[in-house]
Amino acid sequence: MLPISKNEIVTAHRCIGSKIHRTPILTSKYLDGLTNGQLFFKCENFQKTGSFKIRGATNAIMNLGKGALAKGVATHSSGNHAQALAFAALNMQTKATVVMPSSSSAIKKAAVREYGADIIECEPNQASRESTLETFIEKTGATSIHPFNNYDVMTGQATCAKEILEEMSDLDYIVAPVGGGGLLSGTIMSAQYFSTSTKVVAAEPKGAGDAYQSWMHGEIVPIDHPNTIADGLLTTVGDKTFPVIREFVDEILTVSDEEIIQSMKIIWERMKIIIEPSSAVTLAAVLANPIKFSNKKVALILSGGNVDLKKLPF
Repeated sequence: MLPISKNEIVTAHRCIGSKIHRTPILTSKYLDGLTNGQLFFKCENFQKTGSFKIRGATNAIMNLGKGALAKGVATHSSGNHAQALAFAALNMQTKATVVMPSSSSAIKKAAVREYGADIIECEPNQASRESTLETFIEKTGATSIHPFNNYDVMTGQATCAKEILEEMSDLDYIVAPVGGGGLLSGTIMSAQYFSTSTKVVAAEPKGAGDAYQSWMHGEIVPIDHPNTIADGLLTTVGDKTFPVIREFVDEILTVSDEEIIQSMKIIWERMKIIIEPSSAVTLAAVLANPIKFSNKKVALILSGGNVDLKKLPF
């Protein structure tokens, strides 16, 4: 049983359509040859605010009433959801406040402030994020919009795969990155509704492999000190996202930071587009599992392009 209906995804896509980009799907003959398959890259790095997160943030804010909008919105995020919520709040003429780990990239912090949001810094761990946000919510009455464990956010993220499947109905796989699971659970729901023959595979860094461990054990298994270059995938799956993942994901593939960096470099060099490390996990997973994806039609979600050019890993 899916927690979100097909109609809710369709309605969300219609409502947020004028506030987001319908991002392109690119191909690469070189990468097709490298993998012996057909790869299609959904370029959310070209999305407004530089990532898919604007989809969920916009949908969540558009579902708030006037009273809630008057008190503002708040969240915790390492970067991309922070920028998305700040931008969506600006569009809806409400105030956004974001709790960000002190380790968040400077470029993401700068973008959040440019969109008019306030930043409260916290220690770089899940407990500090949540407690700092809770204190702010209690003090101000702002509405908390979780970066992934929120049904309106999940519904918004589902529109990414919906766009893929509207253009390509005969895909064998969609590969999505997984951190907290908002994009992955949304992708799964769209596949279930719009193309039941398409399987969804998750890609995750080994250094932040909570989704894989949770899937293997059948219950949420958090990792206290995740360590990966893919800073957008440091969070643990939520109690709203994980049930969808547990029941419907085809497989969760984990990759090393070295494989992520190599895939990021290949995309920069061969496709001439900028992606961040969290985006590169999807190609890394395909390259590390050639037998699974050989002779298959595979869509890979490039989740974002907000990379700090002063801290490139190559």
